[in-house]
Amino acid sequence: MKKIFDLSCIFNMKIRTYAHNIKHSRLGNAVRADDTFPFLCLLPGLIGVLVFFGMPFLIVIFYSFVDNPVNKEFVFLDNYINLLRNNAFKNAAVNTFEFAVTAVPLAVVLSLFLAFLLNEKIPGVSVWRSVFLSPLMVPVASVVLIWQVVFNQNGTVNVILEHFGLTAVDWFKSDYGMIVVTLLFLWKNLGYNMVLFLAGLQQIPVDLIEVAKLEGMGSIRQFFAIKLRYLSPTILFVAIMSLINSFKVFREVYLLTGDYPYSSLYLLQHFMNNTFRTLDYQKLSSAAVIMGIVMVIIIGTLFIIENRFGHEDEND
Repeated sequence: MKKIFDLSCIFNMKIRTYAHNIKHSRLGNAVRADDTFPFLCLLPGLIGVLVFFGMPFLIVIFYSFVDNPVNKEFVFLDNYINLLRNNAFKNAAVNTFEFAVTAVPLAVVLSLFLAFLLNEKIPGVSVWRSVFLSPLMVPVASVVLIWQVVFNQNGTVNVILEHFGLTAVDWFKSDYGMIVVTLLFLWKNLGYNMVLFLAGLQQIPVDLIEVAKLEGMGSIRQFFAIKLRYLSPTILFVAIMSLINSFKVFREVYLLTGDYPYSSLYLLQHFMNNTFRTLDYQKLSSAAVIMGIVMVIIIGTLFIIENRFGHEDEND
């Protein structure tokens, strides 16, 4: 550690010396126009990304095209074909896709609605903001404990159902389990998304809204013609963050149900975690590559939609 610290100090000293020379150089503007100094500042982070993210990803791609890490015999697409024929992978992929398609739009729409609601002059705005932000401060283990108490076989929800003469439901071992996880995801993420939308609403020019009101534009038309367009970058960011968080919901599901949950709650992260335990690197690598490609396609599509929407806004 001492050697690493000494190397870091030497590197910082060289950077400062270089900056000092640029400031006092006789060449003046010609030297200041040099792009070498910003590159040197970015170099440590760039090296870290390549070493800790780029190289492992290339290794994963390599393992997805060989039979095993020992022989390393090239098998081309055989690992991908075997993976797509695997019933556990297909079940996990379908469940993850259904959850993302349901939870992500709900997270965006509901948080946007809450942001508009709290942006108005309603009583107790600060209290409501604190209520929706409180889940961010609750640890995952505590959240899981609350959900177990509420949705357990003998939990609060079933007690209420039985009180009204309805049949109790084993929520985590039925097709209703995905609904429970979706509620957990929304409760955990709505507050953060709401704050992002509130920040975006503050960037909308007030004068533009006032002019729209003077011209007789209604609230609904203002929303689609002005507010929604100004919020398009925020909507894109919230959608991407919600999509990433939807893949992280595995933590809560794992704590609620374990390694092998009910079939409707078996997600891609379960499949990859269980595959890693069996040391099946080829299947794991192929699943990781497919998952990465799908994520890139989805996020790229969102960027294309947002760019077209923004260009339409500029043309108008």
